[in-house]
Amino acid sequence: MPTAPNRRAVAVVLLIPLMVTLALWAFAWPAARIAPRDLPVGVAGAAPAAQQLEQRFQQRDGAFEVHRFDDEADARAAIEDRVVYGAVVATPQGPHLLTASAASPVVSQLLREAVTASAPEGTQVQVTDVVAAPPGDPRGSALGASVLPLALAGMAAGAVVTLMGLRGVRAALTLVGSAALVGLAATAVAHSWLGVITGDWWTEAGVLALTVLAIGSAVAGLAALFGPRGIGIGALLMVLLGNSFSGVTSAPQLLPEPVGAIGQWLPPGAGGSLLRSVAFFDGSAAGGAVLTLSLWSLFGLAAVLLARRAPAAAEPVGPTGPAREPALTG
Repeated sequence: MPTAPNRRAVAVVLLIPLMVTLALWAFAWPAARIAPRDLPVGVAGAAPAAQQLEQRFQQRDGAFEVHRFDDEADARAAIEDRVVYGAVVATPQGPHLLTASAASPVVSQLLREAVTASAPEGTQVQVTDVVAAPPGDPRGSALGASVLPLALAGMAAGAVVTLMGLRGVRAALTLVGSAALVGLAATAVAHSWLGVITGDWWTEAGVLALTVLAIGSAVAGLAALFGPRGIGIGALLMVLLGNSFSGVTSAPQLLPEPVGAIGQWLPPGAGGSLLRSVAFFDGSAAGGAVLTLSLWSLFGLAAVLLARRAPAAAEPVGPTGPAREPALTG
């Protein structure tokens, strides 16, 4: 019969390949299946030419969700409001493509290639970047790389609060304070030093702090409900799935279904989308992400505040009075 140390060794040998397989599935599978899926795009211009453009998009069944606009001004407004990722305007000189590389450089390149390929031979496609990515991060790689550090910071805060045995108001204040400091430090690096986000400084700091708070409080709340195993559940949700399903490096609509939707329900994906909105689009389409982050934060903080403290060890009960000297006999 195998001893306990041998059983633990076998468990470790089997667990490590399982974890590696899960990580490869979570990160490699969505990246290998990048393609447009109901990607919102716009078409504007005179009816006959605009209708032809719309039909070309619809030929790729399920790839694009086409929105019709009266003119170029309406299409630009829809891009700035994050209703669509880009739009094609039918003009006498040929198609005029409007993009927003700040929303997703990958989608901008995809639209450029799709419109150029479908244009009549010899037609020059004019391209205008309505909301351009910042010069400090033209490919969006720095913004995409910021999701993992935020997830790790939240994980660390939740795990430390749990391992230190903090509960109640003290734990909640620790989570809020650490998230606020991370938000300030991250904004100082990303905005002031690297210049990869260009919105209002304090709003960006608030978004980063709320993202870290949602992750940290969720981890601490799960640990308060399920014990130390809650930290593992939090790592699975926030780091493994939340980071790989976030769509920050491409777009949620380019990930396999339902990965893109799941990613936006988790704090890393919601935080990345909200950061784009406040950094480049004056907060447009930020409501859903704010709600998601707020709900995760409230859930975690409520679980931490309501968690019961572990009962203290009973102290030995001694005699209530002074010890008496043994009576002398004889």
